[in-house]
Amino acid sequence: MKLDDMILISVDDHIVEPPDMFKNHLTAEWKDKAPKIINVNGMDVWEFNGQKLPNIGLNAVVGRIPEEYGVEPTSYAQMRKGCYDVNARVDDMNANGVLAQICFPSFPGFVGQLWASCKDKEQARVMLQAYNDWHIDTWCASHPGRFIPLALPAFWDPKAMADEVRRVAKKGCTTVNFSENPEKLGQPSLHSPHWDPFWKACEDEGMVICIHIGSGGGMNFPSMDSPVDVMIVTTPISIANLAADLLFSDVLRKFPRIKFALSEGGIGWIPYFVERADYVYKQHHKWTHQNFGKKLPSEVFRERFINCFIDDKAGVEMRHKVGVETITWECDYPHSDTTWPRAPEILWESMKDVPEKEVHAMTWENAVREFRYKFAPNLPKEKCTVGELRKLAKNVDLTLMKGKGGQAAAGTGEIVTARHIVNQLANAFVKQ
Repeated sequence: MKLDDMILISVDDHIVEPPDMFKNHLTAEWKDKAPKIINVNGMDVWEFNGQKLPNIGLNAVVGRIPEEYGVEPTSYAQMRKGCYDVNARVDDMNANGVLAQICFPSFPGFVGQLWASCKDKEQARVMLQAYNDWHIDTWCASHPGRFIPLALPAFWDPKAMADEVRRVAKKGCTTVNFSENPEKLGQPSLHSPHWDPFWKACEDEGMVICIHIGSGGGMNFPSMDSPVDVMIVTTPISIANLAADLLFSDVLRKFPRIKFALSEGGIGWIPYFVERADYVYKQHHKWTHQNFGKKLPSEVFRERFINCFIDDKAGVEMRHKVGVETITWECDYPHSDTTWPRAPEILWESMKDVPEKEVHAMTWENAVREFRYKFAPNLPKEKCTVGELRKLAKNVDLTLMKGKGGQAAAGTGEIVTARHIVNQLANAFVKQ
């Protein structure tokens, strides 16, 4: 097998929503109440219900020189067009040899926190549905076979969540977001029966529940003086807390067919995690009253969790302890962790000595099965490889952008800390 023979489906990328996204998905009575882009001191800002959200594309720095990475951009002019334009996105996917993507939201929050903040819950429902309709019917449908639709939940009401799951399922959507820690967002914990209508709807519809790192409280730093590198290193691994919370909860027992995707969580930590989970269960279950029946926690984990990685050589080496059938790949376009436009080359360093059957399982077959992906009729499988897709991108400009931002550090060469990041975000509000 050669690098160009791989087929790549990414189960974690992101959209920076375009200014006109609500144009065709709201009735006249609601258009004036929808979020709008305004320009404030050179910044493009979403304005909604009196709130201004100045960072439209947090860390959407793909295509910049690395020296100018940061928590920007704050305007569309600072971004590569593929961040917010679906046609340019497909061009960038072709240049990267990527067949299809799951795209997470930006300004509404991972679980639609912006809609949940509406005092008028009818407005919340209308805006949520307009967002999901835009995502499914405009962004994804504009290029059949290139995207896997992902819905936002009606996070403020489990019954409304269930209704929305069933509504978008009829549109062909196969996955929906949830939070890694709903308590931090002012809702009951995932252990509460409060969420049962949502879990039941997801089980009935075969809807994969994606839980993205940072979806329960944002960025976490040990201290304000911690280098930003600390947060970048530890955030993916921190999803182990959610994995344990779900694994030892009643959710998997009450709803035995639902599956969770640990989005952008990596896989190298999993062999120890499942080993530890089995030890804890055997050692402690008589007094903690856990009951996995005839199975071990590690077996349940393999059955119910979908694992996702960007670049994880250790995880690939230990793939049999992770479960090859559970592993999927992701690109994280357009964030600073992305491997675009060299994802195939970087991934191949981990995959070149892996049997071809297992490469295909991890790079596309597992994603096809779990997310019920359908190849486009006009894009036969033999035309979906890295090599063939890159032939479609000969005119895509891959020149790195300069002078677009990157003001995270206080001075040239200074180590960027949590304090710098917080101050930069705060300054964006002050400038308004």
